[in-house]
Amino acid sequence: MKANEATWKPHEAHGDLSVRSHLPDSVFAFPKQRKEPLTDATHVRSAVARFDQVTDVSDEDRALAFANIEKAARHYDVDLSETNWHQLGSHPQQHRKEAAAEAVETRRERGELKSTAAKAVETKREHGVLKEEAAKAAKTRASENEERKAS
Repeated sequence: MKANEATWKPHEAHGDLSVRSHLPDSVFAFPKQRKEPLTDATHVRSAVARFDQVTDVSDEDRALAFANIEKAARHYDVDLSETNWHQLGSHPQQHRKEAAAEAVETRRERGELKSTAAKAVETKREHGVLKEEAAKAAKTRASENEERKAS
């Protein structure tokens, strides 16, 4: 498959589907990384706005993501003024991790950190994602432990 050949397909959910982990890879701008879901016009606009914030992707991934965004934009009738991915940017924001750490510290100082974390956990619990994430984390830890033992 060519890098500029779109893989995006519309996903019409039946019932309440609001958990990202339940979406197929084909609805993401960056399907390998499962980043930037393109499930409606608002998400298409968001993907365009956040395109240069996506980290650890190749130029080929960006070309595919732009093709997917274009296809979703046509489907949801979103006007795109950009004609190629270079116009959206290719360099993630500098100091992004530091800014995120500062945001966490601000929430901690305001006493909002625990309530934010509790709300996230409750949402995951409601959607059954908590067990999936715990199993995935345990598998990752086991794999890392095996690698340490081997070296």
